[in-house]
Amino acid sequence: MRVLVTGGAGFIGSHVVELLLKFSDYEVLVLDKLTYAGSLRNLEGVKGNPRFRFIKGDICDPLMVNRVFQEFAPQAVLNLAAESHVDRSIDGPEPAVETNVKGTTVLLEASRHWLAGLSEGDKAGFRFLQVSTDEVFGDLASDAPPFSRDTPYAPSSPYSASKASADHLVSAWGRTYGIPVLTTHCSNNYGPRQHPEKLIPHMIFRALSGKILPVYGDGSQVRDWLHVKDHAHGLLEVLRNGTPGRHYLLGNRDEHTNREIVESLCDLLMNKGMVAGVDLRSLICMVPDRPGHDRRYAIDPADTERELGWSPGIGFEQGLANTVDWYLEHLEWVNQSDTDLERRGLNAMGAS
Repeated sequence: MRVLVTGGAGFIGSHVVELLLKFSDYEVLVLDKLTYAGSLRNLEGVKGNPRFRFIKGDICDPLMVNRVFQEFAPQAVLNLAAESHVDRSIDGPEPAVETNVKGTTVLLEASRHWLAGLSEGDKAGFRFLQVSTDEVFGDLASDAPPFSRDTPYAPSSPYSASKASADHLVSAWGRTYGIPVLTTHCSNNYGPRQHPEKLIPHMIFRALSGKILPVYGDGSQVRDWLHVKDHAHGLLEVLRNGTPGRHYLLGNRDEHTNREIVESLCDLLMNKGMVAGVDLRSLICMVPDRPGHDRRYAIDPADTERELGWSPGIGFEQGLANTVDWYLEHLEWVNQSDTDLERRGLNAMGAS
């Protein structure tokens, strides 16, 4: 199979590419614009693989995307290209709308025109996998059951609204044009190579620098946390065995408040002796909440587990400890964007 992975130089995308090349004989082409969140160093581990190719390009460019389809002849598209940071979407919504809505439309149209020239059998074997988020479902009450396939969309931020729009477009192109589409919704990801503006790496780097650890509101926002490697395995299962037209939810059933996450990071760093004589918890500072901040997300992955046999294998406690170890071994990651974060004032972090 020839698989086109958009956004494959990003955090989640690069882990998906590694998995595709390790556990299949697929040919993989990564299409990535290499914005602030995408980097070729994320793909260092696969760049010598003969089944791997990379093209720098924008999914919003229809001429370029159509050329990629003609030259690579993909049998599957995994759309991971997205503007995914909520704070950035609040600062300026246009990039999220441009990439997440227009870019997805361009990919769908390229898929539609590509499929028009294929045999019926090849059409049936094609897959368009839209990688979405649990944020499209909006705010979940503290006593409510987790999100499921039956949960209605209710996005709160410009980011989640743009992803919800993209999801609806994917469903519409599937129904109207017969494109075999699949959609996944994951809970908060964490793990190696995550961009330093996200909660876990951001707090690690600030703690190591002795800076205050600002947390939005009262810090009681709840998120379910899924290791990126478990997410990548789930995406591969959906790609291989998912039923076109369905939505698949990928979660870990492991909910924690933002404050709990930051406190756990403080404890792990102190236990490793990284900041001798400093009580990192004393650096935690509660700051005014961001607009429209959802209080809770949680996913019920039971349907996915039952239908595909997938389940997460990395417990959060061990996964978080391993993630801290990885960042301590790769402190150069802070240089990627810390200056930009300071300039933009993104110092108070909730979970995305």
